[in-house]
Amino acid sequence: MAYQGLAQEYLGMPAVTRAYTTACVITTAAVQLEFITPFQLYFNPDLIFRKFQIWRLITNFLFFGPLGFSFFFNMIFLYRYCRMLEEGSFRGRTADFVFMFLFGGFLMTLFGLFASLFFLGQAFTIMLVYVWSRRNPYIRMNFFGLLNFQAPFLPWVLMGFSLLLGNSIIIDLLGIAVGHIYYFLEDVFPNQPGGKKLLLTPGFLKMVFDTPEEDPNYNPLPEDRPENQPRDQDQNQHPQ
Repeated sequence: MAYQGLAQEYLGMPAVTRAYTTACVITTAAVQLEFITPFQLYFNPDLIFRKFQIWRLITNFLFFGPLGFSFFFNMIFLYRYCRMLEEGSFRGRTADFVFMFLFGGFLMTLFGLFASLFFLGQAFTIMLVYVWSRRNPYIRMNFFGLLNFQAPFLPWVLMGFSLLLGNSIIIDLLGIAVGHIYYFLEDVFPNQPGGKKLLLTPGFLKMVFDTPEEDPNYNPLPEDRPENQPRDQDQNQHPQ
């Protein structure tokens, strides 16, 4: 029964959230089982552009370190806020959600070219948290029963918690910065006087991920119109 409930929960996850979290878990499991090593995954511009190890552009977003508290903490936040975004403000707009992934990943990769950052998955999680928190400013949050605050403070609370654990806050600041750039360009600037929407989802993403809307001007052929379709009772009649 527990297995069936877990399977139903997994299959009930929206597509992008399920794909990304699954990729992260599989990548970590592969490292844990020593099928691969983190040295094959980390972000290294020299190996990417000179050795053409292009997969590193993706795998550095999938590895969150060895199994432990930090890994499960990141997975919980990744799953929770990725899913709430996909089922909330991005409901019915899968292509736009995928475009946010690509836009955020591109900016983080650009920054990674000039800084010694090896894995960017945590920054990506903070970006998702930041965008969700800015779009839900009035939700009250509770952090481990110790702090009560409004949702927009959540990324900063997570950064403070990371600092308490002895981690570098550069990754968290990168996630916050990229999240703010996306939020400003998508939600703030278009609503300013003279502003316009600058982040336009490419058409090919909409073709792949979004179900095309029915054309209101479409005029079906006479034989395809509902009134000309044979009724069930007519189909069931047999010649005498």
